[in-house]
Amino acid sequence: MNSLVWLGLLIILPVSGIDNQVCKLQAHPRIAELSKNGDIILGGIFNLHSGSYELSHSYTRLPDEIHCRSFSLGSFRLAQTMIFAIEEINRSNTLLPNITLGYRIYDDCISSRIATKAVLALVNGEDKTVSDLKCPAHNKVTAIVGCDGSSQSIAVARLIGPFRIPMVSYYSTCSCLSNRREYPSFFRTIPSDYHQSELLVQLVKKFRWTWIGTIRSNNDYGRFGMQAFVKSVEKLGVCIAYAESFHRTDPREKVSQIVEVIKGATTKVIVAFISVTEMRILLKEIVHKNVTDLQWVGSEAWVTAQVLPPEESATFLVGTIGPTIRRRKVTGLQDFLLKIHPTLFPGNFVIEEFWETAFDCILKIKNFTDQEKYPKQCSGEENLLEATDKYLDRALRGNSYNVYKATYALAHAFHKMFSCENTKRSSTNDTCANITHFEPWQVLQNLQSVHFTTKAGDHVYFDENGDAVAIYDLVNWQTNVNGTVEIKIIGYYNGTSTNDEKLVFNEESITWTTEQKTVPRAICSESCLPGTIKVSKRGQPICCFDCVQCADGEISNTTDAIMCLTCPPRYWSNQGKDQCEKKKVEFLSYGEILGTVLATLAITGVCLTLAIAALFFKHRSSPIIKANNSELSLLLLLSLTLCFLCSLTFLGEPSAWSCMLRRTAFGVAFVLCISCVLGKTIVVLVAFKASRPNNKMLKWFSAKQQRLTIFALTFVQCFTCTLWLTISPPFPVENNMYYREIIIVECDMGSLTAFYCVSGYIALLSCLCFVLAFIARKLPDNFNEAKFITFSMLIFCVVWIAFIPAYVSSPGKYTVAVEVFAILASSFALLVCIFGPKCYIILIKPEQNTKKHLMGKETSNKRAI
Repeated sequence: MNSLVWLGLLIILPVSGIDNQVCKLQAHPRIAELSKNGDIILGGIFNLHSGSYELSHSYTRLPDEIHCRSFSLGSFRLAQTMIFAIEEINRSNTLLPNITLGYRIYDDCISSRIATKAVLALVNGEDKTVSDLKCPAHNKVTAIVGCDGSSQSIAVARLIGPFRIPMVSYYSTCSCLSNRREYPSFFRTIPSDYHQSELLVQLVKKFRWTWIGTIRSNNDYGRFGMQAFVKSVEKLGVCIAYAESFHRTDPREKVSQIVEVIKGATTKVIVAFISVTEMRILLKEIVHKNVTDLQWVGSEAWVTAQVLPPEESATFLVGTIGPTIRRRKVTGLQDFLLKIHPTLFPGNFVIEEFWETAFDCILKIKNFTDQEKYPKQCSGEENLLEATDKYLDRALRGNSYNVYKATYALAHAFHKMFSCENTKRSSTNDTCANITHFEPWQVLQNLQSVHFTTKAGDHVYFDENGDAVAIYDLVNWQTNVNGTVEIKIIGYYNGTSTNDEKLVFNEESITWTTEQKTVPRAICSESCLPGTIKVSKRGQPICCFDCVQCADGEISNTTDAIMCLTCPPRYWSNQGKDQCEKKKVEFLSYGEILGTVLATLAITGVCLTLAIAALFFKHRSSPIIKANNSELSLLLLLSLTLCFLCSLTFLGEPSAWSCMLRRTAFGVAFVLCISCVLGKTIVVLVAFKASRPNNKMLKWFSAKQQRLTIFALTFVQCFTCTLWLTISPPFPVENNMYYREIIIVECDMGSLTAFYCVSGYIALLSCLCFVLAFIARKLPDNFNEAKFITFSMLIFCVVWIAFIPAYVSSPGKYTVAVEVFAILASSFALLVCIFGPKCYIILIKPEQNTKKHLMGKETSNKRAI
């Protein structure tokens, strides 16, 4: 204890010339505003005044005393609650029997500097001189109730912590004070801001607010409380639109700037960790600028206070929601407070200041005699009653109950310490003691294990950090039937419950800002629907983003997705980009219109060819059939039938067998067809040459040689196709080049060299046949077949020449359709041009189907074949 003599502001130095060593205070000691002696003295520190100021600053002399201002009725009531609890304990026969508690209560004026001087006065005493460097026994204060503000409690707790002097706060909620290493002797009967921040975080999470504004006090309460809140909500993805801080001493210009920020912000939900005084300052400016529709989420420091007149509260504060300390009525406290009267405390300036502040008409107070000292104007008995009601209202709130519990907690610690069975233990770790000798650390250890039940039925105990059980009521500002604002309890928070059961409230009973029944929206950007992803806006918080649709082939199937998912290989995104659907498989099928038309043309060509073959077979003995080599004609009709049939292999879904068949069938059938046409062309030329005298060419191109030539030409193509199928045959593939959302099943050529050889061979025979037919087109006869062959081959070549660019430029199934059309067109050209005239003579002009007509000489001297 004596070590504190050397601390800080109250320095004690020896005075020479005195026999006994005497120490003298070098600064003016603080005098307790309220005090009473007892066997054990409890210290108290309250904000009896709500502000302080210094007259001047000088570095040439000692600084002036700090002067307090603005008497605080609320803090005075709290101090009286401590006195009431001490008086009640002194009357108890079970708690600290035969021991009287005294008190020494100081005012800190909401100043850490004054609070430091007050605690030094509590532990050192108020004597100006101390002999033998020993503190008088009656000055020993081994436990303290206080302080109000967190900043003051931090200053005091750091000062007394090394000496293990217990301190129980009734209103300091800063979570930083739960640090046992820095504040080993600090306790409190009010919940820590950690639990309050957790409650507010759960509200934000419950109402799905992601874009909020914050305002805090520029002190330890605001800094640590808001820090814990922001740290938690950021883990939930909540963004802070603006974070403002201010102090009650800030100029109005700064407050005005803060209100302008609030007014221009895109969010109307504001979480405010500030004091009552600061809230009044802020709301005064908000009312001045008529900023309405704000959804306030308040801390317990102001959420139940009357910060605006009733008519303005109905406009600017309806819908406010926040936690408050659970109220408990302290039995007998109201009667005790009503008995406080200056006549009972003569000369006590604090009591006198209280009466001057609390009541407008103190001349009408019963039994008050010193009327000349208070020449006040009287404004009516009703003002006295109104002031009395206002005075008592806050006295019965949660803070008074917390002071009551703090005082009783210390009393129970003393009682436990003095109730040990053996009070003569010598161990230094002994927590037992007697009234004549005990140390603060003994009180501290007993206080840590205190567990008692109040008259209201609440269990009071402290956890390992010195914190009380966190129990809050959740309140909401609502308008009643009279049009005035009242604060209603809508739920509660119990810190001892599990996470899911800590906060319980009825959402339907909440009234929101502008008296809506729906939860206000607090988002910077609307949620991105499935099919889109969030893309942050440059230079803005992550809650502000644009919704960008996923690219083709990608999806997002959740709300507010941050990346698109690529669909599997055979799947593609739907139109909404929120699901992967199987890609449409495309090929030229029989079922679609184009496939049906082409298949019908192919079958028509086959039927027509077979009909002509039947007609030729029926009239095989007629002169025109015999004259045109019936064997070659029938073989040509057979090859044309194969050409028509091979076009059908291009229809339907490609498979390994169909891919091989379509290419080889096409190559062989057309080579056979062109070989027959080439044979007929050669026969025409040879027949014309053979009709001249001494020409024996016809015997070198008999029917046997014709068959052998056709076989040889066709065999070359068959051999090439066999090599093709053996080395690298065509095979089906899925093509995504044309349409990424459509799978085009087509046939890959396999060996491009083999394909070019097969196609080139057909082109070579076609060109040769066309040239020979062109040479023979003007041979004189009545029925020159070379003319029709020339015309048919001309059409054949034009079709396939036009096919090349159409084939290259046609996508997907239309590539196959172009090829099938070219096959059918060229086949029909050969069929119609070569066999059409013959059928015309057989069916329409049978009189010309005579040997005489075909071989007779007429005026034109034509020669029949």
